[in-house]
Amino acid sequence: MKTSTEVLEKEAGVTPGLAVVIVGNDPASRAYVTSKSKMAKECGFLSVQHTLPEETTQEELARLIETLNGDEAIHGILVQLPLPKHLSSEPVIQSISPEKDVDGLHVVNAGKVTTGDLDGGLLSCTPAGAMVFVRHVHGQDLSGLNAVVIGRSNLFGKPMSALLLAANATVTTAHSRTKDLASVCRNADILVAAVGRAEMVKADWVKPGATVIDVGINRVDAPEKGEGKSRLVGDVAFDECAKVASAITPVPGGVGPMTIAMLMANTVIAAHRKAGKTPPKFS
Repeated sequence: MKTSTEVLEKEAGVTPGLAVVIVGNDPASRAYVTSKSKMAKECGFLSVQHTLPEETTQEELARLIETLNGDEAIHGILVQLPLPKHLSSEPVIQSISPEKDVDGLHVVNAGKVTTGDLDGGLLSCTPAGAMVFVRHVHGQDLSGLNAVVIGRSNLFGKPMSALLLAANATVTTAHSRTKDLASVCRNADILVAAVGRAEMVKADWVKPGATVIDVGINRVDAPEKGEGKSRLVGDVAFDECAKVASAITPVPGGVGPMTIAMLMANTVIAAHRKAGKTPPKFS
């Protein structure tokens, strides 16, 4: 990433610029934003952070996005989700210029992924990060492999299914209304969990030798750490599933760092496109 940044600076005199916007005081969001800003600086980016108070209005947030859309030094705009309850995230996401939508959530970028145009837009970061792991285990071509994605959110489930499909996997998108979810999961060579239910996926849901990717982040009570303490767990019961799976991602420390890496990759790609240069490949 740093090399790509240096080459772009040398050839085009352009430094990739990333603006991260956070509203309110959610501690988990603040931690994410800090790690994103830190990584951006390490990559040699121009890193700008806008920390807005909890009571920020929809109009104030919209004005900031409009300003960042017009800022020539900024190539990527990221609004940290979730927003405080009184704000609506969808109009904010859709107001970001698709060329600067490094989270890959704008309908233009989502539409390109759905139609199989993986090089024309910007990929949603968490699914793109999960795919790096899938390709590391299985290679580029997933022909003949069954993939099950538990979750159908616009943020992750739908784009993840689309990326697996584009790599020739046979894909099932499962969700809360799926009948006999456990038996559906047992067919999966690649099982991706993204529902936000702590340790829902048990060992007997996992096909022996499967690749399991856990995208869930859930905070559960951890009395063993002391009164009122908590710990992070995924949607997969890691210890028991690890005995059955051939490859499995932990929570924390699995897909999270890959998501941040893909965010940086999207910023570099966006900066190259703006400078009229062919962007590097990161997958």
